[in-house]
Amino acid sequence: MRIFAVSDIHIDYKKNRIWLHSLSKYDYKEDILILAGDVSDIAQLLEEGFRALKDRFYEVLYVPGNHDLWVQRNKDSNSMERFYHIKTLAENYGILMKPYHFESLSIVPLFSWYDYTFGKPSDDLYDIWLDYSYCKWPNNLEESEITNFFHSLNVESLDIKNRSIISFSHFLPRIDLMPSIIPQSKRIIYPTLGSLMLEEQIRRLGSDIHIYGHSHVNMHISKEKILYINNAFGYPSET
Repeated sequence: MRIFAVSDIHIDYKKNRIWLHSLSKYDYKEDILILAGDVSDIAQLLEEGFRALKDRFYEVLYVPGNHDLWVQRNKDSNSMERFYHIKTLAENYGILMKPYHFESLSIVPLFSWYDYTFGKPSDDLYDIWLDYSYCKWPNNLEESEITNFFHSLNVESLDIKNRSIISFSHFLPRIDLMPSIIPQSKRIIYPTLGSLMLEEQIRRLGSDIHIYGHSHVNMHISKEKILYINNAFGYPSET
């Protein structure tokens, strides 16, 4: 058994869908895939992605990304409703959104959002960040309330004990995972990259490896005895 990880496959782009369907239907039948969010904001394409990946891998473990919760092009009335619809869809296709245990290994999905613990958002960020218009939250929830909701879903998993633990999330657990080469002009989005609360949960869980996505900046870096890995497929323009 091998374990693969990828995020941000964005199959609403035709080139990305072609890549997805080009994956072998035979080579990964005994392997596990960690899918760290942002498959598509279009419900039918998310379903297509689930079907294609489950046909190719022994198990697929998944957490939604921010794009997956957009409702601009879906029938859901809000992003919370979308989240629960995705959970039902995943269950129907055998996609796991709960911990998976194999002998001495546990793989644990961690749900999250951003809460501005990485920085205060600027007026320019409010203008350009599509989550503010493409996500709709019931009762006009603020970002910190959204984050608290998703993190509350993780609590019962944080006491899992095993010889090896791999956790994964869509969002970043710490801002110092972003490399120093990022231009200052691009750092405008840092407040929407993740949450320090997620890092606290990873530490409590005792992860050996944590997989994340969202930033489209691929990394393989150790911080305080945890290996952090981002393997984002990204947009066609990012190749």
